[in-house]
Amino acid sequence: MGMWIGRGVKARRCYGFDEIALIPRSLTINPQDTDLTWRIGTLELEIPILASAMDGVVDVRFAIEMGNLGGLAILNLEGIQTRYDDPSEIIKEIISPASEKDIESVQAAYSKPIKETLISQRIEEIKRGGGYAAVSAIPQRAERFGKIAQKAGADIFVIQSTVAAPKHISSTYKSLDLEKFCKMMRIPVIAGNCVTYEVALALIKTGIAGLLVGIGPGAACTTRGVLGIGVPQATAVCDTAAARDFHYKQTGKYVPIIADGGMVTGGDICKAFACGADAVMIGSALARTKEAPGQGYHWGMATSDVNLPRGTRIYVGVTGSLKEILFGPARLDDGSQNLIGALRTSMGSLGVKNISEMQLTEIIIAPAIQTEGKIFQAVQKVGMGSSKGDAEAGI
Repeated sequence: MGMWIGRGVKARRCYGFDEIALIPRSLTINPQDTDLTWRIGTLELEIPILASAMDGVVDVRFAIEMGNLGGLAILNLEGIQTRYDDPSEIIKEIISPASEKDIESVQAAYSKPIKETLISQRIEEIKRGGGYAAVSAIPQRAERFGKIAQKAGADIFVIQSTVAAPKHISSTYKSLDLEKFCKMMRIPVIAGNCVTYEVALALIKTGIAGLLVGIGPGAACTTRGVLGIGVPQATAVCDTAAARDFHYKQTGKYVPIIADGGMVTGGDICKAFACGADAVMIGSALARTKEAPGQGYHWGMATSDVNLPRGTRIYVGVTGSLKEILFGPARLDDGSQNLIGALRTSMGSLGVKNISEMQLTEIIIAPAIQTEGKIFQAVQKVGMGSSKGDAEAGI
């Protein structure tokens, strides 16, 4: 598989969401008759959208509101919510400096130690608000924070790293035994991130309840530029979904695939499901909400790394409430609002009733899908020529 890129070197062609399109069948369905529910562990959620564990997107208030609307928001236990009793003041500092000092200000804000008492406090605050409490940590802190989170009543624990693998070697700290950790935890464990069939299958076999897919596609992420690592999301989701299906056939255990990053519009989300995702995790689209703590600013989890940042601070603006972004009514014409409405309408137009059927949709390679007939939109920066291009450019 692949084509020659040099003497003795082959490379495989991979695809992003902008390069593919979905093909309708000989049946259409009323969008209101579609079913968007999905399961993670023992939890059943009304909509298959998760809010990324980024400090510009999720705080306690946001997590509660996301839960009230049927979704799930992940609170970052490595972030400012667990470093400061009052995170609002430090957020003002992060979003206020001139652009040339963005990284320094973020790094300074994250230099304060994590307070383990705040881990329990934030979880309890979310639970009191009536929502599911889902929290995230890096592998090195998973065992310690996992125990605290579980005791505090967390519903889901997420282990997230730039590149996840079933085995990790280190001479300076103890590596996490993911299989042992999953057995220790009484709540569902989601792990990631990965992009290949082999790694996905190995991670799924450890006993995780969900798998995050995506390396570097996020709007605020610079991993692909800094490390040169990544696989375009359409291919990554297809490959990892194949691992999920193989494992299900072998064991009868279904482990949901969660496409993480690379989605700005409703169309992107629809394509992620057609490629095999069971749910999607988005950041920049939700950073635009009135409820997001970043007030229209968005930065990645690795932005604050003191040695090699793999993220930046971008401005996406505030365009509506969380309810409007998820359910409408849309006040913009670019596909960035009423994401659930877009998903239901796409499913109805494709003739599929639920996410499982959506995963069987015919996909074509369509490099002109974003540009064919759209010259006026591109020139005038409206519709498909407006917010998506701006978001990808970080403006």
